[in-house]
Amino acid sequence: MPSRKLRPAPALPAETRRVAGRPRVVVTRRLLPETESRMAELFDLVRNGDDRPMTRDDLIAAMADADVLVPTVTDVIDAALIAAAPPRLRLIANFGVGTDHIDLAAARAKRIMVTNTPGVFTDDTADMTLALILSVTRKLNYGGRILRSGQWQGWAPSTLLGHRVGGRVLGIVGMGRIGQAVAHRARAFGLTIVYHNRHRVPEALEMMLGARFEPDLDAMLAMTDILTLHCPASPETRHLIDARRIGLMKPGAFIINTARGSIVEEEAMIAALVSGHLGGAGLDVFEHEPMVDQRLRDHHNVAILPHMASGTIEGRLASGDKVIANIRFWADGHRPPDQVLEGWR
Repeated sequence: MPSRKLRPAPALPAETRRVAGRPRVVVTRRLLPETESRMAELFDLVRNGDDRPMTRDDLIAAMADADVLVPTVTDVIDAALIAAAPPRLRLIANFGVGTDHIDLAAARAKRIMVTNTPGVFTDDTADMTLALILSVTRKLNYGGRILRSGQWQGWAPSTLLGHRVGGRVLGIVGMGRIGQAVAHRARAFGLTIVYHNRHRVPEALEMMLGARFEPDLDAMLAMTDILTLHCPASPETRHLIDARRIGLMKPGAFIINTARGSIVEEEAMIAALVSGHLGGAGLDVFEHEPMVDQRLRDHHNVAILPHMASGTIEGRLASGDKVIANIRFWADGHRPPDQVLEGWR
């Protein structure tokens, strides 16, 4: 049988390509040494030496001297910044999956391509989600506080009691890669899985995960013992879980958030925790991070983490590899594999 020839990747419009020399790549935060070393071999690399989040003026200066900007979640690349960018900047190669910190419409209007690094943090985030579920249902965080404070008086049959996870209803908002990975893990713990998503996933996948689709978010919340969030941040999902929806949840239910802080109306969640309507929360992200409300810090059954669900060496290396691949495809005049903006012409 004759071999089939692979179709070459489609070329980008001429104005998007770097035609001479190595592209100047500005990285806004320190990446792992292996990633930075490889970037320095391939590109004209400009590092952020002190690893502090760039100020707005820093970002303006960086964009003015870059063919490619490599931002992270700590950088807000809004419409005004993009409008001020010189024609030289043609690619924003985001280090990470989420792009809610980048104004994609403004980038599209200025014909600046945006890429991200999907899939590399799926297992890491799903693992951390299960860790937070166990932490708040079994009061691991609270027990640790008691022990460290020196207040533990020894074992007793009626103290430090949590809840069994098995047999409870886990409500998943967002059934993408991470939501599916959470469902896969949760099934092994005996959780009943219900999910809400913009679109129903294939029936075969539902059967494999043991998950049931609920098109009405309010109805799902009313039956949920543990709610976990895995949808992207957007204007549509801002305060998706607000005071009204928290009020629909069962007394003593738990909220887990490893997605984005803006999805939950934080003040309403705190009020429900203080009143006892919510039994606890496991939070890796916050509405006003890096600021964390003191009431969350002090609550006896809130497990809080400093945005570290994706924090594995393996995941960060894989993300760096994807950034490099996206830049190389672009520099060679081809469409990067992880292009974010759809409808690019």
